[in-house]
Amino acid sequence: MSDAFRENSDALIGHAWLRTHFGLRVPPPFTESYAVAGARRREVSGRRIIEFYPRSYATGDDPVANLRFALRYEPADLRILVGALAAMPPETIENWVRAEPTGAYARRAWFFYEHFLGRQLDLPDVTTGNYVFALDEKKHITGERRNSQRHRVADNLLGTPACCPTVRRTQRLLERMALHVDAEARTLVESYDPALLARAVTYLYTKETRSSFAIEGENPSPQRAERFIAALRRAAGFDTGSKAAIVDLQNAIVDPRYAARDWRDFQNFVGSTTVDFREDVHFICPRPQDVPALMEGWMDLARRLMAGGVDPVVAAAVTAFAFVFIHPFEDGNGRIHRFMIHHVLSRTGFSPGGVIFPVSAAIIRDQRGYDEVLESFSQPLLALTDWAWTAEREIVVHNDTAPFFRFFDATSVVEYLYDRVVDTVQIDLKEELGFLEVFDRAFESVRDIVDMPDRRASLLIRLMLQNGGRLSLAKRAQFTELTDEEIAAMEIAVQKAKAGVPED
Repeated sequence: MSDAFRENSDALIGHAWLRTHFGLRVPPPFTESYAVAGARRREVSGRRIIEFYPRSYATGDDPVANLRFALRYEPADLRILVGALAAMPPETIENWVRAEPTGAYARRAWFFYEHFLGRQLDLPDVTTGNYVFALDEKKHITGERRNSQRHRVADNLLGTPACCPTVRRTQRLLERMALHVDAEARTLVESYDPALLARAVTYLYTKETRSSFAIEGENPSPQRAERFIAALRRAAGFDTGSKAAIVDLQNAIVDPRYAARDWRDFQNFVGSTTVDFREDVHFICPRPQDVPALMEGWMDLARRLMAGGVDPVVAAAVTAFAFVFIHPFEDGNGRIHRFMIHHVLSRTGFSPGGVIFPVSAAIIRDQRGYDEVLESFSQPLLALTDWAWTAEREIVVHNDTAPFFRFFDATSVVEYLYDRVVDTVQIDLKEELGFLEVFDRAFESVRDIVDMPDRRASLLIRLMLQNGGRLSLAKRAQFTELTDEEIAAMEIAVQKAKAGVPED
């Protein structure tokens, strides 16, 4: 579709019209709708969907008609809906509700107005009629129902007014949810000997820790790594509703010199240094004065997501990415963000008891995809943020950016995390359990040939397994105490163990 057509406000309807009409400084909706000549049709442009409706759907220059269309036909974009409601005179919503006191769309608009803006309209409570859902459950992943008796609206939002991301119910996401990889993981885990499983779990915790630091290009000291492993082992019992617990977690995983005592009280950003020593800004975090309210909202969001009714991977993705977008600390935000994934998956019982899915290892295999989903959130906001450098080379933000972080479409980050969870169950978990099973068989066979010290036998077997079951010529010199005949026999034993061939 041409840019010229897109800019034709006469054709815009729904969210796109509301955004243009009220001059809202927010990213465009993921679904843009137009009333045009011709039949109903759809175009897909990357992650965005463009809907064409016959001219009979045209809404004209009428905020209520466009709001009704958005609520009826489009996935809700809360940045636009709340921004538009805030820009409307309260009488606009009051008159609509009085004209349609039992109307589903009027009541939803009324609920959104009072719920998100915190202003009560001059309207009596609704006393009759069925409840309607705040979010269309055919278009959204929704939360546990909480009835608003005043509006007779069932609040099924994922979060609260202070922090309320949304997730669209896409085909890709539904397909991932239908895989039930949690059941697959439990079946796999239960098929292995408990002693072998315990060894695998120890390694998986180490693997997740190394990978989480590696994502940020860090090589932690053994002490820092152990502190993070200890935190991961306690992830299921972590209290996301405790500010003190979150601060303590940050203190445990960062260099003590950068340990926080509270949420940050300064403006920070994510960027990189160019060859001429200038900062290339990639993401500007929320203003420091907005962080306390956003983190209170985040804690309520996390509690609500884990209260039940939300798919655990969806809950993990929304919780974790909402945290890293708020960026409440100077250091450690990324590792806490990935810690939160494990917290939610463990707390909800999605991951088998005591077992960790090394999601960070799967992220490293798709680091580009990880960067892309982060940039899909951050890049559109740069153009909408009024910021400047101070004389001290610090960033100052001049406009209100809190709505960017209170409301956002989390669909892309949910889809991304679901892909990585599927990968880590079907690749990392299977490979590690399978490797240990092969290793144990090979170890027993090799020790039957030569009664080697455990450390030497382990090294030999690992080198062989890394080279297709044979000891390379370059590594042969490390085992001068073994004869060529013994090495050859051991290679056969390792190859049989790898192939699952029983010993004679």
